[in-house]
Amino acid sequence: MSGTDVWVGSWRPHKPRGPIAALYSSPGPKYALPGATGLNYHDPRKLKAPAFSFGTRHRQFSSDCSPGPGYLVPSNITRIGRDGTPAYSLYSRPKDPQLFQTPGPGRYSPERSGKSAYYSAPAYSLSARSKGFRNDQTPGPAAYMLPSVLGPATVNKTSAPNFSLRGRSKIGSFHEDLQKTPGPGTYRVVDPCTYKHKPPHYSMTGRNSMPGDTTRKPGPGAHHPEQARHLIITISHFYNCVLIQ
Repeated sequence: MSGTDVWVGSWRPHKPRGPIAALYSSPGPKYALPGATGLNYHDPRKLKAPAFSFGTRHRQFSSDCSPGPGYLVPSNITRIGRDGTPAYSLYSRPKDPQLFQTPGPGRYSPERSGKSAYYSAPAYSLSARSKGFRNDQTPGPAAYMLPSVLGPATVNKTSAPNFSLRGRSKIGSFHEDLQKTPGPGTYRVVDPCTYKHKPPHYSMTGRNSMPGDTTRKPGPGAHHPEQARHLIITISHFYNCVLIQ
């Protein structure tokens, strides 16, 4: 069979004469119907119940926000205004204006002027394909599936009644874990002073010592009266030596 016998009649494949919507991407079923509840964006085809809003408190009924007794009137303010005394303020010395620095001939770079001063050949850039003209991935015949005829989620078939089995509850059953019940020691005992008369309480503090001299004093055993004779002899001998000299 030759290639001319494949096509029927005079029809041959050719480019479309105009844009076809199926060849371009579309938003798909993302548009939803407006809601039937609330005040904003209500479905105009549905009846809307009256809605009331709570306004804010009126300004004239608000409490007075005066400064109170702490308001301090400056001393230079009288009942007719300022007292007229001249007042002066000190400012910093203004800076001298800087003169404009005129650029010299060496500040210019005519070789960098580029296309603004010289002729140039036309230039073109290659960019990526736009997303709006990308062909959709059209699903094939194998992507569709007929609805199931088993179970409760049938579309065009009548389903039989379905029943589900629920697990046994442990609360109140014969195998309920009763060890989780709190015992008497779990509760905190309330202080009797909360619901009865509170008796007087006393506190004990450390012993307070009387003020006095806390320096260490010598006792009877710290003295040596037997050494007093040797001391007297030594002192008398010293005075005799002084007198002789």
